Amino acid sequence: MPRAEIPATDTAYPVDHLNRVKRRHDRGFYDHPTVHALLDAAILCHVAYAIDGQPFCTPTLFWREGNLLYWHGSSASRMLRNLSKGEPACLTVTHLDSLVLARCGFNHSADYRSVMCFGQARLVADPEEKRRALVMMVDRFFPGRTAGLRQSTESEIKATAVIVMEIERASAKIRAKGVADDEEDYALPIHAERLPVRTLIGTPEPCPRRLPGVERGSDLAEYSAGRALEEALAEAHRRAYPG
Repeated sequence: MPRAEIPATDTAYPVDHLNRVKRRHDRGFYDHPTVHALLDAAILCHVAYAIDGQPFCTPTLFWREGNLLYWHGSSASRMLRNLSKGEPACLTVTHLDSLVLARCGFNHSADYRSVMCFGQARLVADPEEKRRALVMMVDRFFPGRTAGLRQSTESEIKATAVIVMEIERASAKIRAKGVADDEEDYALPIHAERLPVRTLIGTPEPCPRRLPGVERGSDLAEYSAGRALEEALAEAHRRAYPG
């Protein structure tokens, strides 16, 4: 890693040319609370890496434990085979908050919150660490659920690979400005507006083959119809990792 322009602290990641927000510095954040909150309110990320000079970017489910990021996939996955020995990777998450329609095409935009995390991704090879990670792959999102499930077989565990990456560098970028026209354009008779965007949880649809007497458990307490998904995910993370 390059030498940091701003060294790491107990509450912020180091900043250098790799993760420093180049344009609109006022939108850049490097502190742990901001970065971690954006990660914990998400379930889907994109992991970028290179194989023999060819870039790839793969969507996958992920979760955070402290300054470690985990994701999983098939043991036959090209992505996981490439990262198994420790390779540079970049994991990104984006929350879309609004579509912004201005009075000029140049000023059309979107409000968003995003985060980029850099580090060395490696395969989780230790059997016990892998088993624990596979439990948290479920329990991070649905706290306590694994204990009541049919336990995974050895062949299922073998078919699943887990990758871990320590966050060495990270930056968040946030736009929350809404409509921002040039001052003279506000006098134009052109409609402009902000269209808020939210992902909401729909009405649960129980499996039609659910046995009589089986009820929805406390592992799904955060997930109620009409609630914002990111709020449910963030609360589930706090319950899965108290303190």
